[in-house]
Amino acid sequence: MISLTPEQFDGLVADALDAVPEGLAELMDNVVVLVEAEPPAGDSLLLGQYIGVPLTSRDSHYSGVLPDRIMLYRGPLQRMCRTTDELVSEVTITVVHEIAHHFGIDEERLHALGWG
Repeated sequence: MISLTPEQFDGLVADALDAVPEGLAELMDNVVVLVEAEPPAGDSLLLGQYIGVPLTSRDSHYSGVLPDRIMLYRGPLQRMCRTTDELVSEVTITVVHEIAHHFGIDEERLHALGWG
């Protein structure tokens, strides 16, 4: 297990977001990325979660809504990693995975692409 301060972990998330290609980042709409210490009760192994309406499902009735949320869970990510390099990789994979959900890419396709 690797253990970083919340601020250090947030820095890893910021680095992962900075690595998202500019053109792709510009297409993200009405979404915020948040870090929580732990996932909801009963989901102790959950690394991240997209909560919202994917861009591919939005229509003309989508307006005036709170931002979608990409949640990253610090505890499970740190517990599964033995080195900082592993943690950097897992945070990046999780960020990409959840952003993909924002774009409407499902679990099956993500696994096929190697981002499962």
